[in-house]
Amino acid sequence: MPAADEPGREPAPAGEPQVRYQASLATVLREWGRIGCIGFGGPPAHIALLRKLCVDREHWLDATEFEDAISACNLLPGPASTQLAIFCAWRVRGRLGALIGGAAFIVPGLIVILALSALFLAGAPPLWVKGIGAGAGAAVAAVAIQAGANLLLPSWTRAKQAGSSRRIRWVLYLLAGGGAAAAIGPWLVLVLLGCGLTELAIRHPRRAGSGDTPGPRSAPRITPLPLVMVPGVAVRAAGTAVAAGGLAALAWTALKVGALSFGGGFVIIPLMRADAVGHHWMTSSQFLNAVALGQITPGPVVQTVAAVGYAAGGVGGGLLAALIAFSPSFVFVLGGARYFGSLRGNAHAQAFLDGSGPAAIGAILGSAIPLTAALTQLWQYAVLAAAILLLLGLRRGVVFTLLAAGAVGLVISLAGGPLPH
Repeated sequence: MPAADEPGREPAPAGEPQVRYQASLATVLREWGRIGCIGFGGPPAHIALLRKLCVDREHWLDATEFEDAISACNLLPGPASTQLAIFCAWRVRGRLGALIGGAAFIVPGLIVILALSALFLAGAPPLWVKGIGAGAGAAVAAVAIQAGANLLLPSWTRAKQAGSSRRIRWVLYLLAGGGAAAAIGPWLVLVLLGCGLTELAIRHPRRAGSGDTPGPRSAPRITPLPLVMVPGVAVRAAGTAVAAGGLAALAWTALKVGALSFGGGFVIIPLMRADAVGHHWMTSSQFLNAVALGQITPGPVVQTVAAVGYAAGGVGGGLLAALIAFSPSFVFVLGGARYFGSLRGNAHAQAFLDGSGPAAIGAILGSAIPLTAALTQLWQYAVLAAAILLLLGLRRGVVFTLLAAGAVGLVISLAGGPLPH
């Protein structure tokens, strides 16, 4: 246990963790800010850094609680590693710590991506900048393929162990997500929710609390997850209401990313692409640049939404998009963190994830189709093939691959080669 004279040791008020605070606000600001600055590599890197800090070094959480938190965050929509960072800050310093820690984790990458957006998404960027963007953007589809492939086998293994009917449904959910990502990107959220609710209805046909006795493996009923199972009709109505464009449309795009996207990471790409290009906020080539920027900057990959917001409305649009996209993560954690331990074993939550999870993987893989279709130069396809080899064959990192692809684009631009318009 921490020393008795450590700052902030007063008992936690109602609704806070049932332990005394384990760190000062200054410690939370410093440590979570450090992770936000050095957290290159996406969720795996963020989880490793948080585990090293909270479990291995400071012993603020034990290994079991940390693993429970990872599982619970994966059951929620939105960026899971961001939610894990907020939870860990909540666990060691309460609600104020969660707000400060979450902001410290997010803001460094947000500043970087807005600065890079001003450079790469300008109306007439320098030739060398266009070359770097064209090269890195060409490799984005390979990153999507790698992200989906890494999730594919573990998900299939779980389905295979559950019997033939689950395997068939798993394949159908995967195909539904892939087809939706390739064909109806803006409405992908309906497919993700639909697959999750379908699996939930098949496995638990009667609603909890209707008089049924929960099975021996069911945990106490959890409230946070059902709150985000928005009926498809309501989601469609909200989307129609903002279809005209402007800040309302940007807000809707960011809300889909932060509050309705199960799977996090690359599943946000098809959610954003059709909106970003369809509303003429950016061209297909610029969207590829935005995705690449989200991958090479530290902190959450969901920062990509800030680049889309910048294209739609400058720095103000980028800040608005980030605020809306990340706010649900704070709401989910601050409102439901006390239930995280039981959420992991909740049969209804797991059933929903068993339907939406394969659909999200399919969406990640399916997003590679429009991303590849956005390429316009022959050399970009060669860069894409090389990126696939680096990521899947040679197991190189995403940041290294994108930087190498950007370097190829730089050389081609300086040599007078053709660039996307």
